[in-house]
Amino acid sequence: MTASPDFQAKSAWTMTLLLTGLALINFLDKIVLGLVAVPLTAELKLSPEKFGVVAGSFFWLFSLSTVLVGFLSNRFQTRWLLLAMGLSWAVLQLPQAWATSALGLLVCRVILGAAEGPAFPVSVHALYKWFPDRKRNLPVAIINQGAACGMLLAGLLIPLVTREWGWRMNFFLLGAIGAVWSVLWACFGREGTLGARQAAPVANLQTPRLPYRKILTDRSVLSVFALGFTAYWTLGLSLTWIPMYFEKGLGFSGVDAGRCFAVVVATTTPVNVGLSWLSQLMLGRGVSTRRARVHLLCVSAVGGALAFIALMLLQMPPLQKVALLAIACALPTLSFSLAPALLAQMVPDSQRGALVAIHTALASLGAAFAPAVMGRIVQVYGSSNSHAYELGFTVSAVLLIVAALAALRWLHPDRSHRALNQFQTRAAA
Repeated sequence: MTASPDFQAKSAWTMTLLLTGLALINFLDKIVLGLVAVPLTAELKLSPEKFGVVAGSFFWLFSLSTVLVGFLSNRFQTRWLLLAMGLSWAVLQLPQAWATSALGLLVCRVILGAAEGPAFPVSVHALYKWFPDRKRNLPVAIINQGAACGMLLAGLLIPLVTREWGWRMNFFLLGAIGAVWSVLWACFGREGTLGARQAAPVANLQTPRLPYRKILTDRSVLSVFALGFTAYWTLGLSLTWIPMYFEKGLGFSGVDAGRCFAVVVATTTPVNVGLSWLSQLMLGRGVSTRRARVHLLCVSAVGGALAFIALMLLQMPPLQKVALLAIACALPTLSFSLAPALLAQMVPDSQRGALVAIHTALASLGAAFAPAVMGRIVQVYGSSNSHAYELGFTVSAVLLIVAALAALRWLHPDRSHRALNQFQTRAAA
């Protein structure tokens, strides 16, 4: 298959690099609370249950803002939307650094979550303006590795910063990093033009848009949402509870817990990129999307679930538990790379940005609920009991298996694409 004549490889990969940096900052902002959890909860006198609520509050308005800005991305250039996000993140770090109560910190996290919610879908929408369909898996996977790099750096550096200068200094540093990225994006960020020539005549025909009621009741779309929900549920636990699990549950020091967390994150990168590359290679060789994307997603989700279950059932030394948890957390992340491509395959380009935003909004509810559920479990069984955390991870396992089985039954992207296209054709007639 030949590349689109509009495809500009150098510019496309430059934008990928910049957006990878944005994803890195996004996840630094998310993970910092989990990595300073022990000194923060001690200073602010938070119980595990209250900490779970504060941690999950980041995602309370995450979904709403994701949908709203996702619809805006269909009408406004993503370049300016992304710049506004970067600047707002930098500014919002300061009140977190000065927070003196649980309520103050909760308000800060809710507002920051609303500002950061649209980042991934708008970044994907921006990238899809640079890459044709069969080249989209890898750049989205690379953006996801920006997130992984953010968590890796966080695991290595945040405990050291906390030890030397206290937990509040981390928020000041994050504000400075966000400001630097915003300057770089203002100077070098551009809007993609891939497909613009083809889009103009289509627009002149005034092709009717698909009703969102029709899209959002499609079984394939709902299956993608379910897989995304379970992936975000796992991510929510990773961002808030894994560092505390290592420190209080397994007995590592704060710095060693950060290093173990870095190992978990470092495992995600080769797994996610490798599986995304495998999917893209299969597509390039003519394998159906059902096999190259759907089956691979389901196998990864079930594999992660089995690793979570083994973590609870098997008696192992702490380092072996770290290794098993790294595998369990890495496999479900494939959804972050392949879900946008599956959705983009099924709907018109003019509605792609909004649908990816809706997916992120609904899926991210998993990250809003997971920390609170884990907090309740830890509150009941004790924060020094490793089995309390492992029971919480088993809840993730159950959700992953259910979502994978549903996708194997109902997720047929080619079939949904044809059905939605037929509906659109009838509407045009």
